[in-house]
Amino acid sequence: MTTDDKKFIESLQSGDADAFEILVKKYETKIYNLALRMTGNPDDAMDIAQETFLRVYRSIGEFGAKSSLGTWIFRIASNVALDFLRKRKRRNEVSTTTENEDGEEVELEFPDERNMPENVSEAKELREAIDEGIAQLTPEYRQIFVMRDILGMSYTDIANTLYIAEGTVKSRIARARGKIASFLIKNGNFSPAVKSNGWKGGRVE
Repeated sequence: MTTDDKKFIESLQSGDADAFEILVKKYETKIYNLALRMTGNPDDAMDIAQETFLRVYRSIGEFGAKSSLGTWIFRIASNVALDFLRKRKRRNEVSTTTENEDGEEVELEFPDERNMPENVSEAKELREAIDEGIAQLTPEYRQIFVMRDILGMSYTDIANTLYIAEGTVKSRIARARGKIASFLIKNGNFSPAVKSNGWKGGRVE
């Protein structure tokens, strides 16, 4: 942690309103996007973002710099969003799987954007289908998928944020990607033959 970072945290912990405004401006978009992709609802996302910063304001005095400030804030945001999803009744929770000819589950990954339809309306339809696929994930899988493939967080940062091993992060992401790909295949959005080395925010890993 740099000297400037320490001074900024000290300002936050002393109740400096200007410092807190800087913090909000720095993280509000990412926190809102995280909440939006986890809930699929702008109003809910806004509520989650506001609750996140309220908790940050109330708890900043407890921040001990054991992790980065950003990691700490994302941990609070992801927990707020996860709590929201767990409390919200899901009427159409669906678990989808894809099996190969041997009856084994096939984990598929997303095609890279270079393979996406050139037609704008088709591309939009595919993106909407991906969002529907994300909505089918359990809160825990949705949380980790959004962190990695939407926000572009590293495996290490996700592991530190959620207090889990990097291997667990990777396996959950693979599982989440597989479920969403299965959803897309079953809905005719792309063929099982279309595969890539990985998908991260529309980029090949």
